[in-house]
Amino acid sequence: MNFEQELNHLSVLVDQYLTKYFDQYDDPFENDILESMRYSLFAGGKRIRPVLSLAVAKLLSGRLDDIMPFAAAIEMIHTYSLIHDDLPSMDNDDYRRGKLTNHKVFGEAMAVLSGDCLLNEAYELLMKTALNAGNKMEHALNTACFIARTAGKSGMISGQVIDIESEGKAVSSETLKQMYRRKTGALLKASVMAPALYLDVSASIMDALNEYADGIGLAFQIKDDILDVESSTEKLGKPAGSDEKNKKTTYVTLFGLENAKKMLNDVIYKAVDAVIPFGEKAWFLKEIAFYIEKRAY
Repeated sequence: MNFEQELNHLSVLVDQYLTKYFDQYDDPFENDILESMRYSLFAGGKRIRPVLSLAVAKLLSGRLDDIMPFAAAIEMIHTYSLIHDDLPSMDNDDYRRGKLTNHKVFGEAMAVLSGDCLLNEAYELLMKTALNAGNKMEHALNTACFIARTAGKSGMISGQVIDIESEGKAVSSETLKQMYRRKTGALLKASVMAPALYLDVSASIMDALNEYADGIGLAFQIKDDILDVESSTEKLGKPAGSDEKNKKTTYVTLFGLENAKKMLNDVIYKAVDAVIPFGEKAWFLKEIAFYIEKRAY
């Protein structure tokens, strides 16, 4: 199976799980909030985060069914963050993934609530998974706690705070790196580390996956910086040039476009090197790192 086939296969598994999960709800008083949640959750995202979780599970010879709830919860958290990021009080974007953003379709209040609901739904799923994990309950709880931590004040939220507070200011390279490792990298790290935590792997395996996750997390955001300059709104599915418009410091503004590309390449190869000890079993993780570097949107 080649990379595109495997990526599509794992993405379809995630979509099938999420569809079945939300199809269980039929309370008419919840229809409006569910419609808003589904609108963003099924808006055509690449599912990189849950796909990473499933790929690591396969690498570690884990059962995909065991890891899928964690992967789905991470995707719900990611989607909630996008809904809130797009709000007028945050990035004020009208388009996401080529479609009108949630608040443009359902209104700001419903967008806030649907984001809140996706976050709570994710935590409910994580807790149910732990309760049903039998003798793996402690590992499931450790995994759930790690995911929650990466989504909170020590991860994604603090990264967003740094982002907001840095608008219109010149920030240092260290501040920028911290913002990226938290805002984007933290949830990507959760995607990679969740299967390892649940399966309770050795310290050496944890270290290798941690280094890989750090690399692709930073790479993802550097690539976003480059795309914001080089790509178009049509290709990105969201406004291009928004970093300049919002006077944000990025790897491009700090180091220049060509240097940013070189730094991206260096980070990608560092991530790839981290999984060399896994041999051929890590082929998909290597390919997804290069996919992040070469993606067009």
